[in-house]
Amino acid sequence: QVQLVESGGGLVQAGGSLRLSCAASGRTFSRYAMGWFRQAPGKEREFVAASWSGGITYYADSGKGRFTISRDNAKNTVYLQMKSLKPEDTAVYYCAATPIPLDAVAATNPDSYDYWGQGTQVTVSS
Repeated sequence: QVQLVESGGGLVQAGGSLRLSCAASGRTFSRYAMGWFRQAPGKEREFVAASWSGGITYYADSGKGRFTISRDNAKNTVYLQMKSLKPEDTAVYYCAATPIPLDAVAATNPDSYDYWGQGTQVTVSS
């Protein structure tokens, strides 16, 4: 069983930056594929970014050039650095994990992940 705890959300003005963190329990964190998703009110959960073995990262088009996913396996933590934030980035951001290797297609599907955090709210004001 893996537990995920997100932090770092908050209120920021458009153009600002935030760094989200997701701390994971477990001793095999380095082997897990990790993803970030977000869900705005009235909308479906959507893929933001993912990281898996070999240092591979993958991004949704909405975040390319603005968001960076990284991980510190020694700290069992994955990060999402967000810059140039826009009001449309407002959502609850969720961290997800799976021990199953992913590819670029599977990484974007919430059903590919086995474990989820509780989410952290990001609000971008205009």
